Amino acid sequence: MERYYFVSLVTLLVGLMCFSMALTVARTHHKTGILAPTMTGHPRLECAFRAHANTVEWMPIFLPAMWLFAIYWSAVWAGWLGLAWIAGRIVYFVGYLSAPEKRLPGFFIQSFAATALVLGALGRIIYLMMGAGT
Repeated sequence: MERYYFVSLVTLLVGLMCFSMALTVARTHHKTGILAPTMTGHPRLECAFRAHANTVEWMPIFLPAMWLFAIYWSAVWAGWLGLAWIAGRIVYFVGYLSAPEKRLPGFFIQSFAATALVLGALGRIIYLMMGAGT
């Protein structure tokens, strides 16, 4: 039986990363004097909010793909691609906060990892459904 410790750890790290980004948004609210629920009015707040929201938008794509890749291909490779996704999201977040145009390297890193996981899982599932894997 394949062990999923690595993928489980990466899943928890994704949650911690998202929580850390949420704390950054909360601190930015405080620093700019713009209290929630207002999300506009200062460029730094808008960048922090969008960078966090974009991460949340990608999570329903990334997490199932990582787990399905782990189940149908390799938990180790899924974990490494998951860490690459996290690294890309962090580069994206930091870049977005410094200047919105600096978010692109992180976007490409995380989108490559997510695409590899989605296409890898999808391809393997289709391959097995067609009976070629038996």
